[in-house]
Amino acid sequence: MALGYLLGGGVGTEPHGIELHRAYPVMQRLYEQIAEWTGLTVGQILEEDLPEPQEQRQSVGSIRETALALAVHDILAQQGVHPSVLGGLSLGAMTSSCMAGALTRQELFGLLSSARLCPDPDPSEPAHALAIAAVPAGQAVETFVGGAEGVHVAGDMGDTADGALRIYMLGGLHDAMATLAGSLPEGLVTLLPGRGIAQHTPLRAPFRQFIEPYIDAVGFRAPKLPVMSCLDRKQLASGEDVQDLFKRNPTTPISLPYVYEGMQEIGVQLGVVVGPAIPAGLLRIPFPVLHVEQPEHIEKVVSSVFELGIEYPEKGLPQC
Repeated sequence: MALGYLLGGGVGTEPHGIELHRAYPVMQRLYEQIAEWTGLTVGQILEEDLPEPQEQRQSVGSIRETALALAVHDILAQQGVHPSVLGGLSLGAMTSSCMAGALTRQELFGLLSSARLCPDPDPSEPAHALAIAAVPAGQAVETFVGGAEGVHVAGDMGDTADGALRIYMLGGLHDAMATLAGSLPEGLVTLLPGRGIAQHTPLRAPFRQFIEPYIDAVGFRAPKLPVMSCLDRKQLASGEDVQDLFKRNPTTPISLPYVYEGMQEIGVQLGVVVGPAIPAGLLRIPFPVLHVEQPEHIEKVVSSVFELGIEYPEKGLPQC
């Protein structure tokens, strides 16, 4: 049996991990190190309000989410638990690559910090938005959103646990998205409040162009553990594969099924969902998953791993 770590792609706008930080010195040390790398305070990373400018908010929120994921990894590693395979969505895919040794932690946080320097869109330009589409099973999302100008399918989250719906993420122009939501049955398309960045759509091309030189400066290496791509149905096998994912991530739709189906194919029978970005119990995942957000969840993961006889690299990965 193999253990897979699933990392979500949401930006950590809300404080998470405060209880874990209080309970585990390894997490406290990690956050102090991240503060040195990013120029933020531990409080800013952990729980303080995020800055208002769009790109600064996105950058600090990404640092917050990534810090929590790495902290959970380190806490579990102290308990003798290590992943056999990794995968995630968007930011989670980048963090997974770092956990697998494809780039150092300092390099990853350097990239996330550099995003703060990206200029915000001109206020005169149309506002962007993200939305969730809950499409009845067996129907194509394009049936509802295809042809809607200014609206893009940004992600496939897979089927709900009961199989009744398939969940998609949409991104696009705010007014176009609001018009679409108002024209469809209630609940089919729901705009996400406070999400003004149309991630994983062509509208994110200016950010992709801005961040590309910073990505080019990173010396990506082949992952030391399998990492499942969220952009393609494949495993990231080389440094070039990882670099390509980092470059395409802002403008390319993501797929959670690519990640968990790839994990299933190589024998994962238990998953650990790191952080709050993938809601517990909402989606159908083909193997049991445990969520880690609180100290008591750590003990549950450790006991489950040893009860099930999970196999993984005995020494884990060196911290990069």
